[in-house]
Amino acid sequence: MRAPILPPPATPKRKRKRRKSVLLSLLGWVFAAGVVAFVAGSAAAGYLLWSVSRDLPSYESLAQYEPPVMTRIHAHDGQLIAEYARQRRIFVPINTIPKLVIHAFLSAEDKRFYEHGGIDFFGIVRAFIRNLQNPGRRPEGASTITQQVAKNFLLSSEQKYERKLKEAILAIRIERAFSKDKILELYLNEIYLGIGSYGVAAAALNYFNKELDELTPEEAAYLAALPKAPNNYHPFRNTREATARRNWVLEQMAENGYITHEQMEAAKAKPLQVNLRPFGAHIFAAEFFAEEVRRTLLAKYGEDKLYGGGLSVRTTLDPDLQGYARQALMDGLVAFDRQRGWRGPVDKIDVTADWGATLAKMDVPSDIQPWRLGVVLQVERDKIIVGLRPDRQPNGKIPEQREAVEIAFEEMKWAGPFRATDKPKGPAPKKPADVVTVGDVIYVAPKDPNEPTGAWSLMQIPEVGGGIVAMDPHTGRVLAVVGGFSFSISQFDRAMQAKRQPGSAFKPLVYAAALDNGYTPTSIVLDAPIEIEQGPGQEVWRPQNYNKEMSYGPSTLRIGIEKSRNQMTARLAQELGMPLIIEYARRFGAYDDLLPVLAMSLGAGETTLLRMAAAYSVFANGGKKVRPTLIDRIQDRWGRTIWRHDQRECPDCDADAWRGQEEPEIPDDRNQVLDPQTAYQMTSILEGVIQRGTATNVKRVLPGTPLAGKTGTTNESKDAWFVGYSPDLVVGVYVGYDTPKPMGKSATGGQVAAPIFANFMKMALDDKKVPFRAPPGIRTVPVNRYTGLRASPGEKDVIWEVFKPGEEPNDPASFLGYETSSYGDGVSPPPRNVSSGFGNVY
Repeated sequence: MRAPILPPPATPKRKRKRRKSVLLSLLGWVFAAGVVAFVAGSAAAGYLLWSVSRDLPSYESLAQYEPPVMTRIHAHDGQLIAEYARQRRIFVPINTIPKLVIHAFLSAEDKRFYEHGGIDFFGIVRAFIRNLQNPGRRPEGASTITQQVAKNFLLSSEQKYERKLKEAILAIRIERAFSKDKILELYLNEIYLGIGSYGVAAAALNYFNKELDELTPEEAAYLAALPKAPNNYHPFRNTREATARRNWVLEQMAENGYITHEQMEAAKAKPLQVNLRPFGAHIFAAEFFAEEVRRTLLAKYGEDKLYGGGLSVRTTLDPDLQGYARQALMDGLVAFDRQRGWRGPVDKIDVTADWGATLAKMDVPSDIQPWRLGVVLQVERDKIIVGLRPDRQPNGKIPEQREAVEIAFEEMKWAGPFRATDKPKGPAPKKPADVVTVGDVIYVAPKDPNEPTGAWSLMQIPEVGGGIVAMDPHTGRVLAVVGGFSFSISQFDRAMQAKRQPGSAFKPLVYAAALDNGYTPTSIVLDAPIEIEQGPGQEVWRPQNYNKEMSYGPSTLRIGIEKSRNQMTARLAQELGMPLIIEYARRFGAYDDLLPVLAMSLGAGETTLLRMAAAYSVFANGGKKVRPTLIDRIQDRWGRTIWRHDQRECPDCDADAWRGQEEPEIPDDRNQVLDPQTAYQMTSILEGVIQRGTATNVKRVLPGTPLAGKTGTTNESKDAWFVGYSPDLVVGVYVGYDTPKPMGKSATGGQVAAPIFANFMKMALDDKKVPFRAPPGIRTVPVNRYTGLRASPGEKDVIWEVFKPGEEPNDPASFLGYETSSYGDGVSPPPRNVSSGFGNVY
């Protein structure tokens, strides 16, 4: 048997060779596994990037970015009235943003913004290290401004890795597509900075009431401190944290070389001070005007355009006249309300505790300054002591200091007890204790608003409502609107929205129709009881004059208006025919479709104060119809005019220089709806209303001032009107309860509404006395004001009457019951449905 063959013993050299072979095999396997893993990882990463990026939103939309921008409404002189927005934003191009503001935001948010390509890898490493060093604190982020743009514009704010990956991809793409300045412009106009402010321009206004170029370093630094968490750095609720964050931004600005060390120290030493901008109407007492403009824009353009379209609206508002209108209306409503008496205190509180804190919690209308809410602290024999409600500070705190004023009994004597809206108040009080007791919460106001340290008066908010509107009769531009005592209490606009019966204020339209159709101011119409059949099954209508029992017989048309005769007007309307009156009401713009019943001739149809003011503009401007407007011009966010009230074209107005050409003429596009001579005749008659008729209260306030107008009072004095005008200003006034009810026998248009008109005109005209402009051909003749006959020398009761050519009275035969051919050659007789107005009794 042969012995087995054994391998030779291993030598050291052979062992080394074998180990090398195994190592090479292992390395090969590891390399192959690594390649496989790399390929698989790359594939996975590629798939992940593909799956994430396949549904990414398109960043190209940023090129057409039009952020929601505030609509701003301005007065005719450029003063800001109001702003409307869901996001309070003012878009500003990057080249108009000051470097100080840009540097502050770069220091706070992304100091390497102009160096990275959308993702700051150094920032990521820095944030990673700091988060490891501070495990218990909130993780520090490393998002760049570009990433924030991607998130704010194209993505949600959810905290997921998938969203962060999308954000990074979009940031790189955005950097490749847009310049750095464009990206920064998008960011600075989009970010939310608290208190409803979107973008840096709106924030500068809302926090500091400043434009961007007016900001100081500490103010710019505070704005730059806000993007991370605006609510955490509220200037009042979190003052300490806000100041610390602001100072950190200042330090970063100094570290980056944007400000000096000295500037940083000086800015840090200053307390955090803000000047919050009010969000309501910015012109005091313009709330009703602004609201009407808002409603107009909403109807014309819709909600999205109004609250985000960035419209710039130039209105017709005259701030001075608006202030005068508010003052006149408030004074008039208060005066009427005081005639009805004292209705008692607003509330009653305990004054042994901190009465100031209790008062501060009570809601007070924001637009009744200089009125103040107060509580009676002491009641003495000849005066009371009233503690005033402290105004809350911007931080919401109530100041500890308390303020009190004295009210002399003399300023309380008006406060007889209230009985009813249509009855005079009760007997006057004999002492302060008859009116108030300790703890009564009342309103008080300085007797002279310009002297708050002087005497004070007891006040109460009127129950009666009212409105006033002032407009330019030549253009229809509405210069002032006040729709009630307080917009805070009631937003219902009694000047623009309320439809009420104008009463006798409508009569001038009836008489204008008569003058336009053959009558003269001296035509005689019988003022006597009249019965008018209104159709089958209807009661016979028997109109009465204001005093119910009196009729005055044959009277001239002038006296019919001056004394506001109802029976005379009804008889005249019957002669003219309601179709003619309806046509004139439509021409003047007072009504669209008046009912064809004779009661409408006495103002029984409902209309608005604005429409009546526009109708009276026809008399003031020589017979032209105007379109009332509160808006002159509307521009879009880019400054392009998209609407204007004046639609007239002037092709010759754009000459670059004067080369001897004629001055361009702009055509008059107003419709002539009334003969200019008739308009002037009506103006003359309506002047008589103020000089001798139902509105002599106006003459007492403004003696010698050329003014015309007409009172209006409805049944049971539920509505009181006065519409009047000077040559260049038409004003309408209405007073009445929102739920119609009698105001009392003395509550006539002449007693309630006309004084408001007079007080407004006194402030508005400022002693300017401009005569009314007579059209060519008008003749003035002295006549007896009662008979209408040409006056004899030395005769009493003579006025200068206004006539059209050929219509003036020639002889005393033009009296009752006598026909005369006084039309003159070339003048047509009146139409068949109108009996001769020259001597007949109607």
